[in-house]
Amino acid sequence: MHMCYCRCMLDHRLQILLDEERYKKVADLARARSVSVAAVIREAIDSLPVGAERREAAIAGILAADPISVPDNPGQLRVELDDAHLAS
Repeated sequence: MHMCYCRCMLDHRLQILLDEERYKKVADLARARSVSVAAVIREAIDSLPVGAERREAAIAGILAADPISVPDNPGQLRVELDDAHLAS
């Protein structure tokens, strides 16, 4: 998706710092598309899911997950979740 931005449509200036690897990725993509690095950044922001899209993506991810075994005792599940959280 390529959107055309008029300078009058842009209200906020943003300064970001990128490491060399990230900058090269963005610059290479911009060069390949014959657009500015800023245009690539704006397109990436525009592609982020929002609102209902984000919720739908999260639900789809949960539903697509492989089933896991769950202990019969709910208290044991809490212990396993706490242990997993502490280990991460």
